[in-house]
Amino acid sequence: MKIDAPLNEQNLSAVRAAGTRLEALGFDGAWTFETNTDPFLPLLEIALGTEHLKLGTNIAIAFARTPFSMAMTAWDLQRVSQGRLMLGLGTQVRAHIERRFSAEFDHPAARVTDYIHCLRAIWNTFQTGARPDYRGRFYRFSLINDFFNPGPIEHPDIQVYLAGVNPRMARAAGDAADGFNVHPMHSPAYLRDMVRPAIDEGARSRGKTVDDLELMADCFVIRGATEAERSKSEQSVRQQVAFYASTPSYRTFLDYHDLGNIGKPLSTAMRERDFATMSNLIPDSLLDAVAVSEADGEVARLLRQRYAGNLVQRLTLYEPPGDDDASVRELLGMLRG
Repeated sequence: MKIDAPLNEQNLSAVRAAGTRLEALGFDGAWTFETNTDPFLPLLEIALGTEHLKLGTNIAIAFARTPFSMAMTAWDLQRVSQGRLMLGLGTQVRAHIERRFSAEFDHPAARVTDYIHCLRAIWNTFQTGARPDYRGRFYRFSLINDFFNPGPIEHPDIQVYLAGVNPRMARAAGDAADGFNVHPMHSPAYLRDMVRPAIDEGARSRGKTVDDLELMADCFVIRGATEAERSKSEQSVRQQVAFYASTPSYRTFLDYHDLGNIGKPLSTAMRERDFATMSNLIPDSLLDAVAVSEADGEVARLLRQRYAGNLVQRLTLYEPPGDDDASVRELLGMLRG
């Protein structure tokens, strides 16, 4: 299993050094996020400062950009990184797409599938000069000339990942993507029973199986050398879980764990910004399902046990690595077992 790290550094002038450190520590990849910073600019800095570290977006919001705009950015990063890009795409939710990004959200799973197919058609034209003739349900690519074509690159096969929680988006990943970004709101049982079968269903539509895709899991870890430190960490994780669970998109996951009754109260508390109530609504059983805790034993052993049987192929811990390089290296070594 590959071990990656989240890259939360917001200062672009410090990103290159952060990436260099992650590579020196022995991480296999680094993932950026589209929250309050652009997900692509840091990857350019990391690409220029490293040689082997894989570079991923977890996630870049697909519908906020046209397929051609996304294709150009990805092509540039793939070129400069010599083939190390993992293009992780996500759909976000309707309210943010329509009211924050002023974009369209209808039929998100079908739309993002079409989006990925259109990306591949654009990249094929970049690489081969083929006449553009993609006409999908939502997107089209039928015009270009040499002035706007960046031309071929050494590593044209860009890995596309799709993020999701529910089976419908997992099927879309199987149908169109090379990998799947598993949301932190997951459990091993949910992966086995809901996510992996849905990916497999989509993959079989093109003669593949779930084992042909690479799954990256982002996992909550409750850390701390003392009970007080672990309690503080647990509260932080509980608040994050409450935030995610307040969104209707996560109701399928709650229902799977027989916790559908907390979904609407969480949404109400979120609208009222009653964060204390939100945290109190998260039962220990849900926390146990989505996180591992140092209170239960050695974290590396717990994580290996959690994803045993090749359940995922890449693992990212939700929090960035600490400042103690020796401890980080030790953890990586133990994770690789």
